[in-house]
Amino acid sequence: MATYTLPELPYDYAALEPVINPQIIELHHDKHHAAYVKGANETLEQLEEARDKEAWGAINGLQKNLAFHLSGHILHSIYWHNMTGDGGGEPLAADGVGDLADAITESFGSFAGFKSQLTKAAATTQGSGWGVLAYEPVSGKLIVEQVYDHQGNVGQGSTPVLVFDAWEHAFYLQYKNQKVDFIEAMWAVVNWQDVAKRYAAAKERADVLLLAP
Repeated sequence: MATYTLPELPYDYAALEPVINPQIIELHHDKHHAAYVKGANETLEQLEEARDKEAWGAINGLQKNLAFHLSGHILHSIYWHNMTGDGGGEPLAADGVGDLADAITESFGSFAGFKSQLTKAAATTQGSGWGVLAYEPVSGKLIVEQVYDHQGNVGQGSTPVLVFDAWEHAFYLQYKNQKVDFIEAMWAVVNWQDVAKRYAAAKERADVLLLAP
């Protein structure tokens, strides 16, 4: 029985128009995300076989494959829920996400400063990658991380709460090679309610992630 399964989209393919067209959503979810799920499950099977046979010649490649596919699955699972056709703007107390808004201001000085940093981090990934807003449990603050492929410049123990997919398959059919235009457009579909829930959940379990009391 497979360990990982492809989650259903929380909306239909056309829900994020005009920011992301239906063809991109369909291909991105049904083909690309599905491939990461399949890859993670297959790699787990290969690691089980390696343990049974005590055959560790390919261990480095298998561990790298597991990290790549599993991280791809996790980041995409967050990505779909981070977006909504009714999203955008900035988090406000009036919308019930005041704690998140305050944390962004405390961590980055202002929403504008945060938006600029995450936009630049996502848009300047070398090749394929992600821009990520994460809760960092040691400081108790939010940080922006730049992820290459599905792994990269991340603080160990940090929890992603908002992710911007900057792989070409996320935008090329619509935005061609204009990655920056896609990242700028993404701000119009951010689901701040989902981000706020993830932030609250990350804070609640922070104590179990700390290295020392």
